[in-house]
This record gives sequence, structure tokens and C-alpha cells, in this order.
Amino acid sequence: MDYKKLQNGSDIRGVALEGIEGQSVNLTEEVCRNIGRGFALWLIKKTGKKVNRVAVGRDSRLSGEKLCGWICSAMVEVGLIVTDFKMASTPAMFMSTVTKGYEFDGSVMITASHLPFNRNGFKFFTAEGGLEKGDIKEILEYAESDQKTNLPAGELKDGEFMDTYSKILADKIRAATGEDKPLAGFKIVVDAGNGAGGFYVDKVLKPLGAITDGSRYLEPDGSFPNHIPNPENKEAMESITEAVKETGADLGIIFDTDVDRAGAVLSDGSELNRNRIIAMLAAILLREHPGTTIVTDSITSTGLAKFIEEKGGVHHRFKRGYRNVINESIRLNGLGQDSQLAIETSGHGAFKENFFLDDGAYIVTKLLIELARGKKEGYTLESLIASLEEPKESVEFRMNILLDEFKPYGQQVIDDLNAYAAGKDGWSLAPNNFEGVRVNLDAKHGNGWFLLRLSLHDPLLPLNIESNDEGGAKIIASELAEFIAKYDKLDAKALIDFTK
Repeated sequence: MDYKKLQNGSDIRGVALEGIEGQSVNLTEEVCRNIGRGFALWLIKKTGKKVNRVAVGRDSRLSGEKLCGWICSAMVEVGLIVTDFKMASTPAMFMSTVTKGYEFDGSVMITASHLPFNRNGFKFFTAEGGLEKGDIKEILEYAESDQKTNLPAGELKDGEFMDTYSKILADKIRAATGEDKPLAGFKIVVDAGNGAGGFYVDKVLKPLGAITDGSRYLEPDGSFPNHIPNPENKEAMESITEAVKETGADLGIIFDTDVDRAGAVLSDGSELNRNRIIAMLAAILLREHPGTTIVTDSITSTGLAKFIEEKGGVHHRFKRGYRNVINESIRLNGLGQDSQLAIETSGHGAFKENFFLDDGAYIVTKLLIELARGKKEGYTLESLIASLEEPKESVEFRMNILLDEFKPYGQQVIDDLNAYAAGKDGWSLAPNNFEGVRVNLDAKHGNGWFLLRLSLHDPLLPLNIESNDEGGAKIIASELAEFIAKYDKLDAKALIDFTK
């Protein structure tokens, strides 16, 4: 087993169940136990302590309980005191390391986010936050070795943390509104997609007085029988939109499987995700922190940048990857440039006020505070983003690179396009671009922009196109297709078909 292949950025992910052709199980008992031992060795080195306390949680995946049993017993065998929180959310597992009365030395979340039912994986935390790529590499190197801790066996305990975590969220809303039941009279529906997010209804919304009738798929079911728990998924967003319209809800909420991402639907049935949710949160934070910098990923729209600037903020467009935007925001703060929010269009959003933890439930909590405040002061959530200019068209193409060693080829395409764009009439390279090549196009050439970048982990060149004109995306795609056609190791069929 090549353990390095299990690394997915700052997470570990693999195949835990049979069921999809061509995908063999690589998160076996032996592998999971070795990963547990590897984390123990890493944590002992990190803390310098012989006795370390670790919390473990899991989402609703079918393989979660089995993987939890393996990694927990392995960590106990090598000297850790392990508490099993059973069903939990990823953000809650981090909070268990910093919440008074808990303060675990480390924590493990068993999840593969929105990936198919057969996948699973591990995320790790200390009180400093989620582990970085280098930490995961070190854990996997320990896992591959035969190194031992040489400590006596630890202990396995049962525990519960979601009640405590939920109360933290509910109390934040109470404190911000000055009311015990600030959501009384509001209809709020949740679609948890059978992931781990169903707790938010009974443990947060109902205690605050909300009417939650019409909420969907709250029961955990790792086969995900209704739709993928993912705010970026079309069927998932259609499901929560339908729930809002059927119930006449004031707000609809949707979580991904492990609740580190969220999306929403407003009372008028409009989706609040991607650029729109970033704009909403930016509007809230720029009232609370005038002039702050909002760090986003690279594919946010021109209209969003204009919106943030008009609200008095600074838009800092950075790289894709939730750890990338979080670390960039932390870096800016370290330089003395206030940055209150790091957020991806995927729904990963991390607030400075909340440990820079990407927490979907915390995003929703901020929206609910604003919903209650708006009722008192006479405004709606919709009104906060009324001035956001949205593109007429937005498309994405994911072009496979047909090579095992794909990165040099992909980078060559990007470098060539960068040089080509610099001399092409009607095209202008976007300033302050940190990823791939981003080009603005004038009215004659599609009136919009495109971004071509190399995927962080996969043999792909994702291409995003936005236009402010009807039919503009096709014009932009057609001009790009002429350039792309000469690269025979790039599968651009979808792009070319779009231009016909």
C-alpha cells in the first residue's frame, strides 16, 4: 500500500466500501489502524506529552462506524485516551479542542465530505486548527513505518459533544439579538441530505422558537437515498428550494455531509450560494468591520468584486482550496491587514471571529442573526444583496489531461495561454491573479472573463467562463476553443461541443 496516495491536500481520503466498479477498497482495517498509530506518533511529537486526549467523531457514511472502531482501538493501543463522540460534524470536532471543559489535545473526524457513499476518510485537528498538508504527509509516513510509541495502552470512552456545540451556536444568536427565542414566528426549513446536519433543527432552531415543519432528510443515512448532501449539487439546491416554496419559509438551509459547508434559499425562492452567499456575508461583516478584506477563491465574479468595493471593503481573490483561502486570510492579518472572512464559492467559509474554522452551521448562524435583526429594523436578507451585479451566463468545463504525469503538461497550456492572451486584441490579463490565467474580455469578444487553472489534485484543467451578455459565453468559448484545439492530450470535447 502506497499511503501517499491517500492524501488529498490536508485530508486523508480513500475507498472504504465495495460497490463502484473499478474502485477497490484501500481504507482496510490494517491501513486505518496504521493511520491511527501514525496520528498518535505525530500528536505525541507535537505536544511533547506522554498522555494525550483525543476525540473522534463521524458523519453518516455507511462505513463510518467500522472505521471509527478501527482507528479508535489503534490509538488506544499506542497510549492515547480516546473519546468516541459518535455522530458529529467536522466543525464540532475542532471545537472540542478549544471549548472549556473539553480541550482535547487532538481530534479526528471520519468523513469524505460530499463524495459518493463508498468513499471515506479522516480529518485531523488540534487547538491550532486543521492540520496542513505537511502534517498529513508526516502522519502517513509514520503509518507506513513500523515505529511504536512504547507507551502503555490508553483508554476508550464514550462521550457526547453535539449538545454543547449546538448550545454555543444558539447562545450566539441569543446574545446578538438580546432575546431568548429570537426566531419565534419564523418558518425555517433544513435539508440535511441524510448527512450529519439534521441536529441543527432540534438542537438550534427549535430552542430558538423557529417553526421547522417541512424540513427534509434529517435522518442520517449514508446511502444518501434522496440527493448528494452538497450545496453545489443541482438536485440538492432544487430540493431545498422546493421545500421553501412549499412551506412559504422565511429561509431554507442546506448542509453538506459533515456540515463544514452550507448554502441557503431566501424567502423569494432565490438561491444563496456561490457568489451570492459571499456577497451576503461580506455585507454583514463590512457593517461590523468597515474596510475589512474578504478573501475568496479564484473563480468569484467581477460583480462580486465590485459589490465588496462599493460596500467599502477589499476583495482579495486568491487560489482554490479552502485551506488556501484560510491561510491567505491569516497571512494578511499577520501583516496588519484586517481580514474577517475567508470563503470559497463551494460554501467553505471561515470567520476570524470563529477561529478561522470553516463551519457551515456558523455561516447559517450569522444569517439567522441577520434575519432576526432585519425583522426588528425593517429590512430583509434579500435587500442586503440587491445591488449585486450577476452575470447573464456562467459555465464551467473540466478538461481531462490524458497523461499520468499531468502537471507539467497542464502548466505548459496555462503558460502558453498567458503569453497568447497578452497579445490578443480585446483580451486583457486580470491584475493580481494568483492562480492559472484569468482574462477579461471586452464587449466585442464576449463581455466577460475566463479563468483556466490546474486542478489541485486531479488531472484536470477546469475552465470557468462568465459573460454579462446573452450568448457571450459561447463567444468566449469559441475564441478559447481555437487556442485549446492544438493540445492533443487535453480532452476539450465538452468545450468544443458548447461552441457549435
